[in-house]
Amino acid sequence: MLPEYLAKAKPNLCTARTPWYLNTAPSYAGVFLWVAFYQSMAVGTIDRAPWTVLLLALVIAGLLSYALYYYVPAMLGMKTGYPLYVVGSSTFGTTGGYLMPGLLMGLLQVGWFAVGTFFSTKYILAAMGSEAAPGSATFAGIAIAWGYSMGLIGVLGIQYVAKASLFLNAIPFLMVLVVFFRTSGGIEAYGTPSTDPLGASLLLIQMVIGFFATAGAAGADFGMSMRNESDVRMGGLTGIALAILYAGGLPLLSVIGAKGLNPALASSQYDSVISSIGGFLALAMFVLFTLASIVPACFCAFIAGNSFSTMIPSVPRMLSTMIGVTIAIGLAITGVAENLIGFFSIVGASFGPICGAMAADWYLSDQRWAGPREGINWAGYGAWAVGFLVGILPFIGYPNVQPAVVYSFLAGFVVYVALAKAGLQPKVVPLNPSAAAA
Repeated sequence: MLPEYLAKAKPNLCTARTPWYLNTAPSYAGVFLWVAFYQSMAVGTIDRAPWTVLLLALVIAGLLSYALYYYVPAMLGMKTGYPLYVVGSSTFGTTGGYLMPGLLMGLLQVGWFAVGTFFSTKYILAAMGSEAAPGSATFAGIAIAWGYSMGLIGVLGIQYVAKASLFLNAIPFLMVLVVFFRTSGGIEAYGTPSTDPLGASLLLIQMVIGFFATAGAAGADFGMSMRNESDVRMGGLTGIALAILYAGGLPLLSVIGAKGLNPALASSQYDSVISSIGGFLALAMFVLFTLASIVPACFCAFIAGNSFSTMIPSVPRMLSTMIGVTIAIGLAITGVAENLIGFFSIVGASFGPICGAMAADWYLSDQRWAGPREGINWAGYGAWAVGFLVGILPFIGYPNVQPAVVYSFLAGFVVYVALAKAGLQPKVVPLNPSAAAA
């Protein structure tokens, strides 16, 4: 007997699919246009390497994100029509799939929701001219109002958000361009520090891929809507690699330019650059960046609720989503969600070996989906355990092991191959006849 989440799975048929420029590319581009991606990108990087080196690092990060984290899950989704939690049952087993990637995806979305709530609250306060800090009553009130509103929309009105996403994504696309033009005159004045260009580049790659890790694995869900391999390639190269260069490069240069124009600007956070512009324009930007955060916030709540309700169907979707939202709001109010670099590293350590193991399973199965494997696939779990340990090395006394997110992927890949060759893959079990026929 297959678990319910597999027994009820139905593939997305080819007749319901659309070109890459209508689904994958704009959806992924919207992920990178979220202010959480570039808010702290300049921290620990622009003071150690020239901007030319950092832009090259962004190019490398974009190509690695595409090749290592996105391509195989997207191909699996495209070829099978099934979402991540179904195709992941090959790598982790029918029972093991409950936790990975099933529930783990939902738990990390709670973390993402906390990050979004924190920075949306911060931007709302900036628009109000308030300096209320995390933990204050004002900060808490806005975080609670924003968090529960986005959570409810994610459960009840996600279809309306999806329809408005293209318009809302256009806001940060234009805003980062405006900020860049307002600050670009100071880029050359900032100088070209090169105290540790390699270290800064590796840290930047770590931040980018760590941010992208869960979205990369969700490439299976995007792949369900793609028609062929060409859609997979074009959707990824434009929506991921090109979007990373645009949404990462312009804010990075904007921080450099703002510091060149105003050497007294101590912070390297992106919101400090907006504040330095001053006047009505800065106020309007804080409001617009907050509006643009509606889409990722609602989708985080939606994906978390979908994960919990799929894997724990006995708990109502609304209840499980609101529990996750409540936890996220608490993390935002206390300021825990502010540590973006640390959170990106945890996400990368968690999903790096998942994507690595899935890639190994894909190539061992002649670049096709093998089908769900019975019980727990210990090759997948062993690969995840080793890869996760590698991914958290910077947290346990080895801060210079970067980009750990790439090493965790490679560890997951190698360990999965070794354990699979040793016979630790369980047998494949068929899906229900109706789904297989479809």
